[in-house]
Amino acid sequence: MAARHRHKDRPKDRHGGEPSRRLRPAGFDELGLRRAVSDRMLPFLVGAMAFLAALALGGWVAAAGLARHWQLGAAAAMTVQVPRPSEPAAQGGGTRVERVVTLLNSTPGIAEAQALTEDQLGDLLRPWLGAGVERLAIPLPAVIQVHLTEDGPDMTALDRRLAAAAPGTLTEAHGVWIARLSALARSLQACAGVALLVVAAVAVAVVAVATRSGLAARRDAIEIVHGLGATDGFIAARFAARATMLATLGAAAGALAALPVLLGLAQLSAPFGIPADAAAGADDAAANLLAALPPGLWVALPLLPLSAGAIGFLAAQATVRRWLRRLP
Repeated sequence: MAARHRHKDRPKDRHGGEPSRRLRPAGFDELGLRRAVSDRMLPFLVGAMAFLAALALGGWVAAAGLARHWQLGAAAAMTVQVPRPSEPAAQGGGTRVERVVTLLNSTPGIAEAQALTEDQLGDLLRPWLGAGVERLAIPLPAVIQVHLTEDGPDMTALDRRLAAAAPGTLTEAHGVWIARLSALARSLQACAGVALLVVAAVAVAVVAVATRSGLAARRDAIEIVHGLGATDGFIAARFAARATMLATLGAAAGALAALPVLLGLAQLSAPFGIPADAAAGADDAAANLLAALPPGLWVALPLLPLSAGAIGFLAAQATVRRWLRRLP
């Protein structure tokens, strides 16, 4: 045990310097880590993990962005159904649908109210009722699209006025759909978060296994260097530097490989998340493609190699120090 503690402090020469650093040429690999820790398998596995992590990050950011876009659109809209639209209104002049449209447009908190035409209503019902929707024998209610302002109307007072002008009129706010979209977005983000945790755990395991393999392959050299006075921290730092470099390079390659996939998916989802006028205003196809990727993802992707390097450093340090503590 005494000899064990003496090995913790590296002996110094008469000039006060550390012999291993003064005599070791730059880049000298005294532990043979270039052969012990493979520079092919570890970067490949970490790169695969980084590729999956990039896709999970893309799913996280896309789910949040699309849910935000859809929620804003649903919260700013409302649908009003007027049964028997061609009959006279109970209050005021004109038909029931005309009176409701006039009342809606004069209500504070409503930006615009417009009744759908018969063709628009047919197009809306055709996916459910088929091509013969125009030949339906039952009378269809008039459907009014309502766009709300940021504050929105007083729904209690609006329902009361609509019931007085055209009894039976139904208003449908999109609160239920907003809640469902929010729940869906949270579920997708939770799945992406779990995927990221699983990828990080697998990356830690990969680095630990590669480090243990290197320790086993260079056991004799490590024991000799350790017996000559190399500290546990010195040996762990050498392994950690090797693992950090390989993990960082592998993660950078994986992130770059995922970038074309993310750009393609972003281009496909752009019509659902980017306003049409903004998309049409982009003349440069390359700039439009790059703009389709959310800004948060451009920030997150460069962090993957840094995170992989940190995982490689910590996993290698912990593995080597645990292994050295078990030496006789």
